[in-house]
Amino acid sequence: MNQKTHIFCSKQMTKRRVVLIREEPPPSPSTDSANSSNTMRVHVRYGECQRNHAANVGGYAVDGCREFMASNEEEEGTEASLTCAACGCHRNFHRRVVETEEAV
Repeated sequence: MNQKTHIFCSKQMTKRRVVLIREEPPPSPSTDSANSSNTMRVHVRYGECQRNHAANVGGYAVDGCREFMASNEEEEGTEASLTCAACGCHRNFHRRVVETEEAV
């Protein structure tokens, strides 16, 4: 691997600041691109809600929501589509499940 690294130092009182700038070559074209018949399908779904509703009092309590259901599925990317219709939490509180399968 051919990398160029530049180091710049500046001295102020007893503090030192080091800035590293790396120049890496662009990635080479994949050899697997010729064999494009093997593709992977990735399906992401969101499972049970993991939001701790009692965190502010030092406890642990979840609401029991088992799966994320978008409030507004028609408009992708809006704030309503990222809110769960069952529990009202944001999608990030739900466990992310990634399923991959090979498509031939």
